[in-house]
Amino acid sequence: MRKWQPILLILTVLLSACAAPAQIEPSPTPQDTATPIVVYITATSAPTLTPTITFTPAPTDTPEPTITPTPEFTFPSVTVNKQAHCRYGPSAAYLHAADLYAGDTGTVRNRAMYSSWLYIKFDKLNYFCWVAPSVVDVVGDVSTLEKYEPNLQSIGSNQYGPPQNVHASRNGDEVTISWDQMQMTADKDRGYLIEAFVCQNGAYIWWTFSYPDQFVTSYSVKDEAGCAAPSWGRIYTVEKHGFSQPAEIPWPPP
Repeated sequence: MRKWQPILLILTVLLSACAAPAQIEPSPTPQDTATPIVVYITATSAPTLTPTITFTPAPTDTPEPTITPTPEFTFPSVTVNKQAHCRYGPSAAYLHAADLYAGDTGTVRNRAMYSSWLYIKFDKLNYFCWVAPSVVDVVGDVSTLEKYEPNLQSIGSNQYGPPQNVHASRNGDEVTISWDQMQMTADKDRGYLIEAFVCQNGAYIWWTFSYPDQFVTSYSVKDEAGCAAPSWGRIYTVEKHGFSQPAEIPWPPP
């Protein structure tokens, strides 16, 4: 029996081999061959920044501003051509200020506001006064000078007050002004001064008048209708040292 065992074992193995189905190895499925993509990378160097050149101008010397000198104004000069009076106001009605003689020299500083008279500093005087243009020869242009109206209260002093009880009346085109007499000593008495604006022949006229002493106390002047501005006036007492404060004249309308 023992000698059959190896034979039986061999037969069993053989039978098992015959009975098992044969295992077929699957044929490998052909794979698509990936075509390699070749990318050629060229190394490009980063752009080099070209530095911007900033032009810095060389410092230049700033020229100092040129100061143009202002030409000094030259006042017109005058020479007196005849014996005359210099006065404290721009008409013959004002108080006497000085005697002038042919050859006296000076410079014109201003023009009158309402007349053609000139305000002059004469070389021989230490104050200013007014003259009529007819008594001086002028070198220069007086039209460049400013017009000026004198302040009569700045001239000396006056120990008397203004005229009192001033009134005016009209008779047609004539206005009569009257006032009370101002008692003044004979050595100081220089009368009265009237300043007014009146209408004559359609023109509005600056009008001045003076009495030489205290004794005449009325004055008449022509004054018509027809001017845009109203007529008016004022009166001063005058003594040798100066003018009083003015008294207003209550001017009657035409």
